[in-house]
Amino acid sequence: MSPTHVLVLNSGSSSVKYQLLDMRDSSRLATGLVERIGEQTSRIKHTVAATGDTREQNGPIADHQAALKAVAEELARDGLGLDSPELAAIGHRVVHGGMFFSEPTVIDDAVLTEIERLIPVAPLHNPANLTGIRTAMALRPDLPQVAVFDTAFHTTMPEHAARYAIDTKIADRHRIRRYGFHGTSHAYVSRKTAGLLGKAPEDVNVIVLHLGNGASASAVRGGRCVDTSMGLTPLEGLVMGTRSGDLDPAVIFHLERVGGMSMDEIDTLLNKRSGLFGLCGDNDMREIQRRIDGGDAQARLAFDIYIHRLKKYIGAYYAVLGRVDAIAFTAGVGENAAPVREAAVGGLEGLGLAVDGDLNAVRGDGPRLISPAGARVAVAVVPTDEELEIATQTYALVGKGS
Repeated sequence: MSPTHVLVLNSGSSSVKYQLLDMRDSSRLATGLVERIGEQTSRIKHTVAATGDTREQNGPIADHQAALKAVAEELARDGLGLDSPELAAIGHRVVHGGMFFSEPTVIDDAVLTEIERLIPVAPLHNPANLTGIRTAMALRPDLPQVAVFDTAFHTTMPEHAARYAIDTKIADRHRIRRYGFHGTSHAYVSRKTAGLLGKAPEDVNVIVLHLGNGASASAVRGGRCVDTSMGLTPLEGLVMGTRSGDLDPAVIFHLERVGGMSMDEIDTLLNKRSGLFGLCGDNDMREIQRRIDGGDAQARLAFDIYIHRLKKYIGAYYAVLGRVDAIAFTAGVGENAAPVREAAVGGLEGLGLAVDGDLNAVRGDGPRLISPAGARVAVAVVPTDEELEIATQTYALVGKGS
C-alpha cells in the first residue's frame, strides 16, 4: 500500500507551524507550532489530534534545523516521525511564486533558485520559506518535497486586472504587477462555497473575503480568480490589522519630503503601524467591538473605515463578475465576527445581499449559510483550511506515485 501521510510545513522567520495529515480521509494526525526560534524562550507546542493531548516544551531552539529536528522528535514519540514509511511527501507553504509558478511544484534546485530570485518582492516571507524547505530536504533528501504558492491561484487573472498602469518596460523589468496572496485559502473557500450551494465550482461566481489580521478579497468566476485585492505585496487592498491597504502613492512622497521620514520608516508605518492599529491602537476585532460597545468613538471610526473599504470591494467585484452567486466570509474575523458580516452587506439589499440576524449570530465549525431563505445571493461563512489545501495539492501531485 502506498504511503498516505503528508506533512505540511509553514516556515516563518522565527516560527514553524506544522500539521500531519492522513490523505485517505483528510484527517489530522498531529499539529504543532515552534515559535521564537533563535531565542532563549523558544517553545514547541505539539498536539495529538486523535486524543487532543498537548505536549509543550520550553527552551532555546537555535535555528530552523533545530526546530525541524524538534518537530521530528515530537512526531516520532507518536510513531509518526519523518522516517515513517507512511510519509508520502512534505508540502511547504511558499508565499510568493511570481508568474513562474501557477501550480504546486515538486522542489528541485531550479525551483529553489526561482524562489530565491523572488525574494525582492517578498523579503519578509520567501527567505523563511526557503530556510524551512532546505532544512526539510536535508533531513529527508529522498522524500518528495512540494511547494504550494500563495500566489498560484491568482495567476489566472487577466492582464487587464493584473497590470498596473505604469510604464510597461519598467514594470516588466522589475516584475511589478498584481500577484495576490492568501491563494490557498481563496481556492479552498471558493470551492467549498460551491459545494455548499450544491453546485460545481465551474458553475459558481463567488466573492471570497479572507478577513484575518491580514485581509484580502477575490472575485472568482467559475473556479478561476479574475481579480484580487492584494497586489505586488500583501500591503494593497482592504484595511487590515496593522496594514493600511489602499493608499494614494503620493502619501509616501509626502511623508519623505515633508515629514522627513526614511523609506524604512514609511515601510514600517504602512505595514506595522497602520490599519486598525493605526486608527485606534488595537488590531484585535474583538477588543475593538468591546470598545465600541462601551461608546469609544475612535474604535467606532476604525470599524466604520474598515467596513467602508470592505463594502467598496464587494461592490467592485460584483461589477467585475457581473453575476454573483455567493459571498463567502472566512479566516479569523470573517468566521467569528458577526457584526463585521452584518455591516459589510448592510444597505446592499438592492444587490440581493442580506444576512439573517439569527443565522448570523450562530457560531459553528462548518460551512453554513447566513442569508435569508430564498435570497438572490447566498451569504456564507466558510472556515478556511489552508493546511488541508496544501496537503491535498501535495498529495494529488506526488502521493499516488509514491
